[in-house]
Amino acid sequence: MDPIPQASPDERDRLDLLDVALFVRAALLANVSAAGREFGLSPAVASARIASLERLLGARLLHRTTRRVSLTQEGEVFMTRAETLLDAAAAARASVGRGQAEPQGRLRVSMPSSFGRQHVSPVITQFLRRYPGVSVDLRLTDKIVDLVDAGVDVGIRLGALKDSTLIARRLAANRRVICCAPSYLKEHGTPHHPSDLAQHECVILSDQRDWSFITPAGPLTVRVGGRLATDNGEVIRDALLAGFGIALKSTWDVAPYLRSGELVTVLDTYPLGETVAIWAVYPSRAFVPPKTVAFIDFLAAHFGDPPYWDIERDREAS
Repeated sequence: MDPIPQASPDERDRLDLLDVALFVRAALLANVSAAGREFGLSPAVASARIASLERLLGARLLHRTTRRVSLTQEGEVFMTRAETLLDAAAAARASVGRGQAEPQGRLRVSMPSSFGRQHVSPVITQFLRRYPGVSVDLRLTDKIVDLVDAGVDVGIRLGALKDSTLIARRLAANRRVICCAPSYLKEHGTPHHPSDLAQHECVILSDQRDWSFITPAGPLTVRVGGRLATDNGEVIRDALLAGFGIALKSTWDVAPYLRSGELVTVLDTYPLGETVAIWAVYPSRAFVPPKTVAFIDFLAAHFGDPPYWDIERDREAS
């Protein structure tokens, strides 16, 4: 049997993954002491370990003040590499032994703000309790994030997917309706045909002014108008509840208000021309980390298909 090789002096200068992980957490928290506490290290030891990492790399990674720390230019460059290194280490651990059955590592997730707050935030702790080896960095934003550039493991997308190199998995249907408050209909009348929308005050998401329908005469696209356009779905919902206008909304956002009668649907006999869904997307990789698979499976099971928000509405309507 060959003897176990001993570490050479050169090997003592190799990167310590603990130091790398400590640096990443310090950068994210903007606080070395807080990062050290997560690793069970005193402020002095945490600072010393990061200083050691900087000496090893020959570069200053963090600007330090009495209140907070921030990345230097070299630190920003190293940050992306460091996260990739930690992910690779987590993937290596997950590929053998117990790791094959136990997701491990930090999972970076991006999703639209309102959807995340309503349908993921209430259950994210359930996921973390189920998988104690996983930590989650949940980023809620209404901007389309470049997963690769941002180092995001999985993104949740709503609607129709654009062509990309990302791998996509359908999580649930994204049912949409034309809706408004009863007070709006009382004041302005009810549209009976999609073409009637051109005469109504419509609240518009971003620049989506062309609403498509299926009619007995064939597909029909209506160019709607209105004085309020926004890139935030909650603003649209608030306007509807205030009796201002008609909007095209997803039921995941308005189902509780449809059940309560605060909002009502119109043009139900004219299906929308585009079927959309809720998707999980992730970078195309030969190996998908178990933590990513576990999170996607968790959300798919939680939402259901049809999703729970539609089942609750249909149950009450029957």
